[in-house]
Amino acid sequence: MLRFNSFMSILMLISVLSFAQAKRITGKVTDSKDGSPLPGVTVKIKGANAGTITQANGNYELSVPENATTLVFSFIGYADKEMAIGGKQTISVSMGSGSKDISEVVVVGYGSQNKRELTGSVTKIASKEIANQPVASFESSIQGKAPGVVIESGSGKVGQGMKIRIRGTSSISASSQPLYVIDGMPVISESMSDNTNDPTNPLVDINPNDIESVEVLKDASAAAIYGARAANGVVLITTKKGKAGEKTNIELNVNTSFAKPTMRRKFLDTQQYVTLIQEAAVMDGKYDFANKVGNFPTEQDAINSYQKKVDRRMTALAGKDWRTSNVNTDWQDEEFRKTAHTNQIDLSASGGNEKTKYYVSGSYSDQEAIVIVNRFKRYGARLNLEHTANSRLSFGVNMGVTRSELNRISTDDAFSSPGQLVAQLPITRPYDSLGEPNSNTLYYNGLIDKKYAYNRQVSFRTIGNAFLNYHFLPSLAFRSELGTDIYNLNEDFFLGKQTQDGKGIGRGGNNITQNVNLNTNNYFTFTPHIDDKNNISAVVGMSYLQNDLRSNAVSGENFPSDAVKNLGGAGTITGGSSNEQRYTFLSYFMRANYNYKSKYLASFSIRTDGSSRFGPKNRYGWFPAGSLGWVVSEEDFLKGSNVLNLLKIRASYGKTGNAEIGQNNYYTLLSVTNYPMLPGFSPTQLGDPTLHWESTVQADAGVEFALFDNRLSGEIDYYNKQTSDLLLKTNVPLSSGYATIYRNVGSMENKGVEILLNSRNIQTRDFTWTTSLNVAYNKNRVKAINGQIIESGVQRAVEGEPIGVFYMQRFAGVDPNNGDALYYTKDGKTTNDYSQADRGVVGKANPDWTGGFTNTLSYKGIDLSVFFTFVQGNQIYNQAGQYQSVGFGGGYDNQTTDQLNRWQKPGDVTNIPRLSHFFGNGNQAPSSQWIYDGSYIRLKQVTLGYNLPKSVLSSVKLSSARIFVAGYNLWTKTKYISDPEVNTSTLGNITGGIDLYTVPQAKTITVGLNVKF
Repeated sequence: MLRFNSFMSILMLISVLSFAQAKRITGKVTDSKDGSPLPGVTVKIKGANAGTITQANGNYELSVPENATTLVFSFIGYADKEMAIGGKQTISVSMGSGSKDISEVVVVGYGSQNKRELTGSVTKIASKEIANQPVASFESSIQGKAPGVVIESGSGKVGQGMKIRIRGTSSISASSQPLYVIDGMPVISESMSDNTNDPTNPLVDINPNDIESVEVLKDASAAAIYGARAANGVVLITTKKGKAGEKTNIELNVNTSFAKPTMRRKFLDTQQYVTLIQEAAVMDGKYDFANKVGNFPTEQDAINSYQKKVDRRMTALAGKDWRTSNVNTDWQDEEFRKTAHTNQIDLSASGGNEKTKYYVSGSYSDQEAIVIVNRFKRYGARLNLEHTANSRLSFGVNMGVTRSELNRISTDDAFSSPGQLVAQLPITRPYDSLGEPNSNTLYYNGLIDKKYAYNRQVSFRTIGNAFLNYHFLPSLAFRSELGTDIYNLNEDFFLGKQTQDGKGIGRGGNNITQNVNLNTNNYFTFTPHIDDKNNISAVVGMSYLQNDLRSNAVSGENFPSDAVKNLGGAGTITGGSSNEQRYTFLSYFMRANYNYKSKYLASFSIRTDGSSRFGPKNRYGWFPAGSLGWVVSEEDFLKGSNVLNLLKIRASYGKTGNAEIGQNNYYTLLSVTNYPMLPGFSPTQLGDPTLHWESTVQADAGVEFALFDNRLSGEIDYYNKQTSDLLLKTNVPLSSGYATIYRNVGSMENKGVEILLNSRNIQTRDFTWTTSLNVAYNKNRVKAINGQIIESGVQRAVEGEPIGVFYMQRFAGVDPNNGDALYYTKDGKTTNDYSQADRGVVGKANPDWTGGFTNTLSYKGIDLSVFFTFVQGNQIYNQAGQYQSVGFGGGYDNQTTDQLNRWQKPGDVTNIPRLSHFFGNGNQAPSSQWIYDGSYIRLKQVTLGYNLPKSVLSSVKLSSARIFVAGYNLWTKTKYISDPEVNTSTLGNITGGIDLYTVPQAKTITVGLNVKF
């Protein structure tokens, strides 16, 4: 705290310099052709960096120093316009089309900047790309819309955690999720749910319709202002605000959606199943006789013996007439809802005058997943308020309050999961004659859990901050923010007596978690006006974050009745635990920007962070960054060109950090143990007191351009990210009493290219057609991990390879002589002995190429948007294949229809081994047989809208009204056998691209109405 007090003392000394005042200017910007308002116009003080943008109704408000002389209005496709300020307080303009430079204001760390003068790599997604979509979380809305940002939603479950990677995965054991900042405040984004189930997504508590814009900071120049937490990129979320001089605008958004699975796998029907299961018995008999496993006098005796075994099993499950039964159950019909419904409603009001600006909203969302039981509800409200006390002082609050409820289902690898219903036999019924879930099935019937169990998660969350702005001078302002993210989570589960895990007595439990972020930012912004050629701005300040986590868990069993589900009814309390943790960050930062004649640009930032996650000697780290830019189009030899309207070259280099390994990992720890009924301690963690920051150094080179009267514009970036001192969970000899220890070991790199192109293909008074394309390539490589074997299931981190490679036996096809599965040995030969097969790298989960392609057309009041996403160069491991695509493989699971192409007799050439119940066929274990190309192109969204004409609106006194219909995930082209956008293990760095009975994405139709009063 000594550093903090000294620093704040120095900052406050500057306040004695105050002697001048600023004033506020308001106005409206309209189209000169028809007088319609122009939203998104950049309004800037000439010769300074201060600026704003116009709102949906064309209004703007800007605070300007007394010595400011001119405002510059800029908008894509329109000629720049300059207006003298003089003594005016209101300045409205009309803008016409013409040549101009691309210019918009983007939010950056602790401020905003004109994109034309930005030297970092930042992607902005506007509110129109996010709002009114049938998704629980805003991340789903921006998928494929930001180059270099890869978003995996994992499955069609709602409320599930999402995996986001900005310019690749930068760590192995530490988190690679980006930092999320809402209105200047870092928020909780990691799952707080019971870790025996899938991670959930705390960001679902944010109403997408409250978001004004999302800025993704990708390179070190843009992100290093967040220092130790920015190695994985930063996502800045700005919520909507009111505007001065704006009358009260009331907006109502209502939509309803209908969803079904994008893809359903093809499983055997009853006739096919009976045919194949009988054939498997024959194959087992032939195998037994040929290999002298039993003691059968003839081959037919062996066949008869195995046919009797199969008949006994099938009769027990489906009755004596199982071969001719008219039962033909498609268990996928039981897994999925016939139609999943989503209903959303948002009501907001915004406006303001010279003193007070406000935005207030209320929202409700109820979303059913396509899979049974899974459902998400959210109720929320937001208040953003700012008041101007005088020309120097303003203050306000941004606050959102949410209650959400998530009904969860089991993990994909649990028999109780609806996804595993497909393993049941088509010859068995899902329900018995009394309407109860059939308990006489091959495996546990997950429909029992649907009726007699639940897992419900309820969260209450408040995210908000209070802020104060004070202008000491026209060029010197101070901002102080104090914010909190209070996340209260209550989880209840109950397993009735009929359920598998209820074990005839009933079991239940309750987990309560409170996670609280407390954050303060205090910083000065200095924007002196030197002359019309030299422009300088600087930010200097400090930040402090404190996180407190408390959790309690209680479980019980032996309930008197399923009607009593709370823990008070448990006859026995079987367990209880509690946890309390705290971590803190104390940071100081500075950024300076300079441009000369708006064509030679430079930026420099430095931040120092101290974290309680590291020992006292290694607590602080320094994270500098610098960047340069050259607006070549402002040079005399290009200025005024009708072909090249903008050409900007920029380069950056900087360092960011990662501390996301949880708390207290540098300590050697003991935990409390009780045995037998006596308190004591046992060793649980081996610590390293020298543990320190994981660091990423990144170089970026980019070019921005606009051609042909700005009809074609774009950006191209090349980056090189080098991560060192990995926070790696390394292995230690078990003889030490421990298994792992966190150490700074190893290095990793990500290199790539990002391309963004925008074009105005046609623009007339009545018709416009625009296109946007973004493409990104990333190559990841684990450079060194000092010989460590870091793996999770069938995936590994291997030196010299991308992270998360699939490491397993290599499938070599089927022996045409006997139908056995074959594998490659180390010397390249083949064997049917799985134990002799060679393990190696057979694929990778992370794609090489990702991107999105959008076409938007509008004619008078009609608009049409068509958006595709694509992924190329990754593989998917169908882990369920070793149960559902193995010719029964020693079991009776229903099989996929590819088994109709199985090996049947010597000489058959196929990749599907022979059928078998009791001996297997060599392919019941992990291998590359179930590795598939995961590339796909998907019609992600199609939206058709109609804006009612003004003549109609005026009669009903509406500002605007739009009706729309939209389709999501309507078409997919892929070589994968099911939905390619799956990932059973959502959030891990090593794990990914695994399909284990995973719920596919939803295909959704949405109908909605947007009305403004």
